[in-house]
Amino acid sequence: MSHRKKLFDEISALSTEQRNKNSMSIDNESIAGILRIINNEDKAVPLAVEKELPYIEQAVEIIVNGLKSGGRLLYFGAGTSGRLGVVDASECPPTFGTPFGMIEGFIAGGKEAMFRAQEGAEDKEENGANDVLRAKVNNKDVVCGIAASRRTPYVIGAIKKAHELGAKTLYITCTPRNTFNIENVDVAMCIDVGPEVVMGSTRMKSGTAQKLVLNMLTTTSMIRMGKVYENMMIDLQMTNKKLEERSKRIVMTITGVSYEKAEEFLSKSKGHVKTALVMIIAKVDYEEAQERLKKADGFVRKAIWKK
Repeated sequence: MSHRKKLFDEISALSTEQRNKNSMSIDNESIAGILRIINNEDKAVPLAVEKELPYIEQAVEIIVNGLKSGGRLLYFGAGTSGRLGVVDASECPPTFGTPFGMIEGFIAGGKEAMFRAQEGAEDKEENGANDVLRAKVNNKDVVCGIAASRRTPYVIGAIKKAHELGAKTLYITCTPRNTFNIENVDVAMCIDVGPEVVMGSTRMKSGTAQKLVLNMLTTTSMIRMGKVYENMMIDLQMTNKKLEERSKRIVMTITGVSYEKAEEFLSKSKGHVKTALVMIIAKVDYEEAQERLKKADGFVRKAIWKK
């Protein structure tokens, strides 16, 4: 059997490449009919994610342990999967105050692939392995492969090389667990969303599923690292006017102080919401608030109620 025929058969067997019986006549539908079909299929995605919650929990534990040990969370994907990883990583510094580089996304084909498809870049395992080497992955890091179809060579190459270097490895795919055959993966999250509305268009249900899982991984990890108080982000960076005003609103909501007082304490805390909260609620100065947060491992509740 030729290499091309073998690849054809492999791709043809993937669940993400099957035809969806519910959209067989979608080309003959009205706009309203098309939208109804897409919406009905999308409703199945959260239920598919729910089935994988135990594995997502295991992945979060690995991520938190890695980040607390000075490691990084690094995503590797191609096409839509790669772009979603880059987006999730890029949103963590402004949302949770993570240092740049702590969570990072890599896409087959590099930065240009974010805006224009570089499809051939995903076909070689060595491309993924080389990106892992360029990222200087080590045994403190957590490397998460993202591939809707499971089989993307770029992602498999990244996982193999990361495992060789001693990193913990995770995998997000949209194929059934009983078909998962990628070696050297510590935890696989297999979100089986079934065939796409348009055959093989994994930017749809598969992309939605991957986005939901990525939201869970980083948000839950950040909560477990003390970056949320009640249900508010308290480690955000005041990098634009919107985030400055959101920071004031968070301080006002939690402490009950006026707009002017919130502005005053954020200035005294050098723009650090956590510190401002501890200063106001515990009635301490900047240095004491910083010390309390350090001893409380960054958790505001513990810092406030220190005896």
